[in-house]
Amino acid sequence: MTQPATSAILERLRARYGWFDHVMRANQRFNEGKGNYFAAGLTYYTIFASVPLLMVGFSVGGFVLSHQPDLLRQIHDKVRSMVPGPLGQQVVDVMNSAIASRASLGIIGLAAAGWVGLNWISHLRVALSEMWKQRGRSAGFVRTKLSDAGAMLSLFAALLATVALSVLAGAAPMADVLGWLGIHNAPVLDGILRGVSVAMSVLVSWLVFTWMIARLPREPVTVASTVRAGLLAAIGFELFKLVASIYLRAVLHSPAGATFGPVLGLMVFAYIAARLLLFAAAWAATSPENLLATRVGPPDPAVITTRVQVDEGLSARQALAAALAGAVGALGFSRVVRRLR
Repeated sequence: MTQPATSAILERLRARYGWFDHVMRANQRFNEGKGNYFAAGLTYYTIFASVPLLMVGFSVGGFVLSHQPDLLRQIHDKVRSMVPGPLGQQVVDVMNSAIASRASLGIIGLAAAGWVGLNWISHLRVALSEMWKQRGRSAGFVRTKLSDAGAMLSLFAALLATVALSVLAGAAPMADVLGWLGIHNAPVLDGILRGVSVAMSVLVSWLVFTWMIARLPREPVTVASTVRAGLLAAIGFELFKLVASIYLRAVLHSPAGATFGPVLGLMVFAYIAARLLLFAAAWAATSPENLLATRVGPPDPAVITTRVQVDEGLSARQALAAALAGAVGALGFSRVVRRLR
């Protein structure tokens, strides 16, 4: 009795509120397109890509420190003071070996990051195509990889821009920025600058998500049909980044949180961001204008199969078996008749 009652309530709500009906359609498209499965795959590739990116970061740091001997000496002294004894010297030796092999470390890191990045962007494009129910044919291995590489570089640049604006709005104190400009004790101006930074971050995220939803599927769709979905994803993404920054500030105070908190935070961040993007794509694909514009393909051609059965009569073996059965039956019948007489 509970299930029919719940279904009836949902149907009434869907009939009364158009936005709720749209949410239910988007959720159904998300589930039919295996959104959770693709979000988990994107999370895996994101975590996997962090290792070669760290290698590239260490390589860049090695090049910088190799030309700053005074800074390197200060870091060595800081490490020895924090980790006294032979263990501190081992950490210093590891740092020196990493700096010495900075070139090879950077090359390997870049190659691995490129390979993982191509797999990540390919997985993302397949996931977005599923949200749009696209079943297009592949354009060829080389052409597809070149297209994925261009999309990956463009997306990486856009994500760096929105993350930089978010850091400027939240992490970097605006009072320091105003102090550099010679302006002190201006809380109103500080609030205005924060608001402008947040608005710019939302604007950049809006453009990025709109472009991703419209252009990353294998068969690009019109940008106009994804503007509202991109805005929905941008607002959700900014709110989630705010929650994530609060989480990181809360867990980094303890040693266990400092060790495992960033890794868990990155996993949760990647998974929620992937789900948000795919749900926004499902929202765009199930909007009324896109549902009306969806092309219905022709049905599959009918295949008529003629079945011909040829009766060739009894074979020689079958005729012999039938004759023997008849003879045995006649002999038995004659014996029964004689006994009755």
